[in-house]
Amino acid sequence: MERNEILSRVEEIFREELELDELTLNDETTADDVEEWDSLSHIQLVVALEKAFGIKFSSREILSWDNVGDLIDSIQNKI
Repeated sequence: MERNEILSRVEEIFREELELDELTLNDETTADDVEEWDSLSHIQLVVALEKAFGIKFSSREILSWDNVGDLIDSIQNKI
């Protein structure tokens, strides 16, 4: 799966989970950039991403993410 395909799917999941139809993500997007992305929604996003991609993230991986680009890197390494 190409990186841009992963970003597109991740963006779709974020839009659904955060209920933001117009949300646009890029590699540099962080939780600080999206008001609805708080600690609770972060957990929901991780669970939704794991289900969508059929993968599991370790706590260490999750804590290492500084932005959406890091998240996509983790997904890409697992699929």
